[in-house]
Amino acid sequence: MGRIETNIGNSTLASDWPDYELIDFGDGRKLERWGETLVDRPAPAAAGEVRTRLAEWKSVDWRYTGERVGDGRWRRTRSAATWPESVACRVTDEQRFVVEIERLPTGQVGLFPEQLDNWRWLTKRITRSVRTMRLLNLFGYTGGSTLAAAFGGAEVTHVDASKPAVNRARRNAELSGLAERPIRWIVEDVFKYVEREVKRGSQYDAIVLDPPSYGHGPKGEAWQFARDLPKLLRLCRALTIGTPQLVLLTCHTPGVGPADLSAYLSDGLFGHCGQPPSSYPLRLRATDGRYLDSGVAARWPAS
Repeated sequence: MGRIETNIGNSTLASDWPDYELIDFGDGRKLERWGETLVDRPAPAAAGEVRTRLAEWKSVDWRYTGERVGDGRWRRTRSAATWPESVACRVTDEQRFVVEIERLPTGQVGLFPEQLDNWRWLTKRITRSVRTMRLLNLFGYTGGSTLAAAFGGAEVTHVDASKPAVNRARRNAELSGLAERPIRWIVEDVFKYVEREVKRGSQYDAIVLDPPSYGHGPKGEAWQFARDLPKLLRLCRALTIGTPQLVLLTCHTPGVGPADLSAYLSDGLFGHCGQPPSSYPLRLRATDGRYLDSGVAARWPAS
C-alpha cells in the first residue's frame, strides 16, 4: 500500500493508497506499483540515491528505457505482463475518482501520485463552502484537481493547451461518474485564456495552477516558469473576488523550493501585504521509509 506524505509546518498528512506504491528508487530511476503492475521509469530526483530493494527491480513488468524523461520508449520486460487500465484515487471515505494510466512517449503515465493529498484538500475545502464555488484549473493536464473539485461540488473551468490531455481529463470524468457535473473543458494557451477572461470581467472563487518549467501552447506560444508565472498570477488576481476562497500552486521546476513558490504566490496573487500561503515539498515515501522529492506546493488557506 502506497504512502504519500505532505509536510505542512510541523504536521504530516499521510495517505494510504491501495492502487499505488513507490517500491524503491535510486540511480536516477524509480520502481512503482500501479495496481498489480511494476513499472521502472526515470526519476531525476533519485540521481545519486542507492537502490535498496534489488530483487524487486528484477521483477519489473514495464520499463521506460531512456535515462531521462522523454529520451526513451516503453518496453514490456515480462511476457505475461499487463498494463493497468486505470487506478482509483480516494478523496473522501465515500468518494473516489478514476484515472486512466497510459504509457506516454515522455515516460509519464498521465498521473502525478504526489498530488493525492492536494486533491483531498481541494475536495474538503470546497465541500465546506456555503455556496457553489467557481474554480479555475490552469494547466489542468489529465484532470486530477478538476475531478477532486467536482466531487466537492465546484463549478470547474479546466484549461490546458494539450488537446490529448484535455480529452484524457474528460474521459477520466466519465470513468468517475462526473460527466454531468458542471465542468467546462478548454483547449487553449493558458495565458491567452486568462487574458480574455480578465477582459470579459469573469470572476472565480478559487484558482489551481500546476505550471510546467517550459512549454508551448497549441500555436507555439512559449512558456517559461520564472518569466511568465508572476504575470499570470497578477492576471489571476483580477479574476478573484477580493480574497479568493482557496488557491493551490504546484510545480516540478528544478531549483524552485517551498519558500520560492510561496513568494511567487504571495507577491503575485495577494500582494506584499497579503497573508502568506503555506508551502511544502511534495514527497513520495518508499517502502523502506526514504523520501523521494517530487516537486513543491503552496496553498491558501493552510487548513
